[in-house]
Amino acid sequence: MRSLGFIARRLGALAVVLAVVSVLVFAIVQLLPGDVATEILGTSATPEDLAALRLKLGLTRPAPVRYAEWIGGVVRGDWGVSLLYQMPVRPLVLEGLGRSAVLAGLALLIAVPLSIGLGVVAALRRDRLLDHAISTLTLIALSLPEFVWGTLLILLFAYRFRVFPPSSMVDPQASLASQAARFVLPVLTLILALLAQMTRMTRASMIDALRQPFTEAARLRGLRPRRVVAHALRNALLPTVGIVALNVGFLLGGIVIVETIFSYPGLGRLLVDSVNHRDVPMLQMATLLVASAYGLANLGADIVYAYLDPRIRY
Repeated sequence: MRSLGFIARRLGALAVVLAVVSVLVFAIVQLLPGDVATEILGTSATPEDLAALRLKLGLTRPAPVRYAEWIGGVVRGDWGVSLLYQMPVRPLVLEGLGRSAVLAGLALLIAVPLSIGLGVVAALRRDRLLDHAISTLTLIALSLPEFVWGTLLILLFAYRFRVFPPSSMVDPQASLASQAARFVLPVLTLILALLAQMTRMTRASMIDALRQPFTEAARLRGLRPRRVVAHALRNALLPTVGIVALNVGFLLGGIVIVETIFSYPGLGRLLVDSVNHRDVPMLQMATLLVASAYGLANLGADIVYAYLDPRIRY
């Protein structure tokens, strides 16, 4: 019962946060420079045509009225029509979200266990050659941004050795092997971006856990070294879970650069296109979905926290 109450409280807090975020998203989008009517009709349009289009799009109505209509439509499942694609926003955004989720899921599936393993190994070999090698490599990976890694990987594996294609555009006619090859470079770029931070956090947390009295007590009880490490790792994973949760939100909304470099048609590309073309309905929903991803990722982290450390539930 305590666990259900804990989850219910977190869900209530998430609902409040998303309500506030929806107001902020709507307000910020309204403050963006440029005009949707001018973007659609072009700079050569007459003032009369611009005024008629603004009236048709409802841009002349008060902001609170437009917000109420927008959020009401979101709740009902009517997310509006894209001004750029002249299609309903919902299938476009969900398709982009699904593609970004595939990219993010592949990166997390590899990066999380690999970073935890490297962090544990570095902690157990502290101040030795292997620890210094892992720390140096992760520091290099952390120092270079995603667009640098993406560019280097394209130059090396796409143009120098011609192993993988430089673009990740979806091609339904391509073979399964060809489609899989298009994911390698963007996923590898994301792994390099994620690996360093999580590895360093796991290493620091593991070193701290190995120093704690409960670890010494486990050694004194005669537990095998592997059991002692597993006991310490459970406590060391708490900070790493928080980093993973933040990276889930980053992967779904912050991989704009990676998706742009590799021409991957995910949610990040939709965000870029909607900003460039002042596609307000698309921009609002894409941004709200990214905020929801952050919230749900943190909710998942809270639940994992409570599982790893039952004291949090109380």
